[in-house]
Amino acid sequence: MSVVKHFVTESVKRTEIDEFLQQRLERAGYGGVTISKTPLGTHVVIYVMRPGLVIGRGGETIRELAVILEEKFKVSNPQISVSEIEIPELNAYVVASRVTSALQRGIHFRRAGFWALNQVMDAGALGAEIVISGKLRTERARFEKFRAGYLPKTGDAALRYMRKAEGHIQLKPGIFGVRVKIMPPDAKFPDKIQIVEAPPAEEEKPEETAETTEPTEAAEAPETTETTEPTEATATETTEEQPEREQEEPEEAGGEEKQEAE
Repeated sequence: MSVVKHFVTESVKRTEIDEFLQQRLERAGYGGVTISKTPLGTHVVIYVMRPGLVIGRGGETIRELAVILEEKFKVSNPQISVSEIEIPELNAYVVASRVTSALQRGIHFRRAGFWALNQVMDAGALGAEIVISGKLRTERARFEKFRAGYLPKTGDAALRYMRKAEGHIQLKPGIFGVRVKIMPPDAKFPDKIQIVEAPPAEEEKPEETAETTEPTEAAEAPETTETTEPTEATATETTEEQPEREQEEPEEAGGEEKQEAE
């Protein structure tokens, strides 16, 4: 199998697992799944609003899910862990399911869209977009878009931080689709620059002390050189005086010998 086919089959498998869990765990408030391979097997993390419904009494439900993933979807040694959603309003799956359930109860699509959008923005999201499509008011299908905040469509921030989800509901006019896009508050954009403040003045004191110590060392150095110079001068003077004295002594000795000869 080529590399391209391998990644395509893995992506298809993850999408199938996501759709299966979305239908199976709808009552538990399904909020997505992450699948990662480990040396011991496959680690599956399921995000839900009510973890008790996923675990079941004595862990029966979670063991059934592990068997289904291993037999139906060919997941090697699945290790399932359940995580509770901290802020449901910032989860795209939860928002999409809320809108679809509101449409199923007969609430007008505009009211349901604005209600969900306000909840997402009040939770602290930077931006959100909800698109409801289908036979909204006439026999011809169309879509209605509800958008607020800052929501880039392309770029690195959109690929890395944006949360997406889709939901479908069968009504009398036909199938209605709901697409949700949320930009979480922890997203970082390249055009947002943060200016760092200067450090306080107290931190500059050690540098001043280091600067003050340098002149003292420089002042001490000339004194040592001055003291050494006279010693060298005295040494040279003594060496110059010694040959002169040696020359005078032979002259005196020669004078004495002349007097004795006379």
